[in-house]
Amino acid sequence: MTPRTARFTLDPAFTVGEVNPRLFGSFVEHLGRCVYTGIYEPGHPTADEAGLRTDVLALIRELGVTTIRYPGGNFVSGYQWEDGVGPVDQRPRRLDLAWRSTETNRFGLGEYMAFLKKIGPQAEPMMAVNLGTRGVAEALHLQEYANHPGGTELSERRIAHGDKGPYGIRLWCLGNEMDGPWQLGHKTAREYGRLAAETARAMRQMDPDIELVACGSSARSMETFAAWEAAVLAETYHDVDHISLHAYYEELDGDRDSFLASAVDMEAFIEEVVATCDHMGARLKSPKKINLSFDEWNVWYLSRYQDQAATEPLDWPEAPRLLEDSYSVTDAVVFGSLLIALLRHADRVTVACLAQLVNVIAPIMTEPGGPAWRQTTFFPFAQSSRHGRGRVLDVRVDSPTYTTAKYGEVPLLHATAVRGDDGTVTVFAVNRGRSAPLPLEVDLRGLDPTHVIEHSALADADPDARNTLHDPERVAPHTVSTTTLTDGALHAVLEPMSWNVIRLAAAGQP
Repeated sequence: MTPRTARFTLDPAFTVGEVNPRLFGSFVEHLGRCVYTGIYEPGHPTADEAGLRTDVLALIRELGVTTIRYPGGNFVSGYQWEDGVGPVDQRPRRLDLAWRSTETNRFGLGEYMAFLKKIGPQAEPMMAVNLGTRGVAEALHLQEYANHPGGTELSERRIAHGDKGPYGIRLWCLGNEMDGPWQLGHKTAREYGRLAAETARAMRQMDPDIELVACGSSARSMETFAAWEAAVLAETYHDVDHISLHAYYEELDGDRDSFLASAVDMEAFIEEVVATCDHMGARLKSPKKINLSFDEWNVWYLSRYQDQAATEPLDWPEAPRLLEDSYSVTDAVVFGSLLIALLRHADRVTVACLAQLVNVIAPIMTEPGGPAWRQTTFFPFAQSSRHGRGRVLDVRVDSPTYTTAKYGEVPLLHATAVRGDDGTVTVFAVNRGRSAPLPLEVDLRGLDPTHVIEHSALADADPDARNTLHDPERVAPHTVSTTTLTDGALHAVLEPMSWNVIRLAAAGQP
């Protein structure tokens, strides 16, 4: 039996919004081996004079990461930023209660800024301040150390530490996951909202042009979800620019069909937070729109970590192997679908950070003293960052559906499209079906593409195939040669359980 064709129409008159480059951000936390033996490993054969692994830097550039959030995460709620500046041999060792590790502080603020510079000008800092165990004064001290040109004790301290010019950090997170009982300094929404507002107003007195992110819910499943956002925004609406969302997804109890539909939850989460923000704006009679910072998202097998953590001895190791998920083709397809969800809401999601960048639930893996390699999730991110720039077109699919235990009836097709400034149109599409190919037809009215540049697909006969230390190139995208453009319509067949990138050329393009 031939499967029913999935369809949608693209029209340049109907758009969602412009893609903010910050949508392709990531996250570096002092957690496990993200920093130590991840991006930073003095003595490694590829290490530069600053101890940064140049093999990892090359992969990060290839990945196309923009904004990088730092230093946490749960880690930041117990962090004293002063520990990570100044001569490395004089920095203190501290217990990190968040991840039950010992932090050496060999890598800190100055090293982070130097790391960003080596990635390239697209790498923008996103700095989190500690509002768990610290407060307004410490946030101001960090801002002054980082951003004031000179002439004060703190700015002169930065200069003495080797950085004459200010860092110019524009984007700041006001704490991390303060709704979570696991967080050091966990607060009620009203307590946090008051502290965040006080901190925001104080930081703006130093620099009114910074951008500030208030903590939203750590997950849509939190009992306080939506009520938390409303209470926090009641205190901070006039003082912040963004509110954060965090979401992680995993396959549970062998329910792969629901796992493949994870973006259903992500899109509902985004839309509910937007509704809450706009409701608060209406209550406050404010024309201002609060945007969303989805500054932690990924596939993460959290349940495995929780089982492991419950039995681990409390021996405070340095840079232990934590959360080093090995990602399969299935994971990469879900991951690509999550990227589609973000792009479909580019009008309000203006910052997003893949958590994390290296080793810890990451697209890039390393071995201490050894190689670095791409996980399966590397490819959808790199392709989206490279080709997902421009205006997102409004995509409303007509698709056959399948039944999931968690989300009910779900379309087999999940898709979006982006039109670049040069007229190129890129379709990003996932076939959630596990066993059958999905025919796709796209009406391209008003776009007038001339030909298919390429159709790249990530799929495999083995849905559990993955890239590993011993087989680092087992999985990679492949070219689909049967996709055609005929009489203003795109015709393609999407392989079972696949991530697809289809690029269409405008007139005059090769």
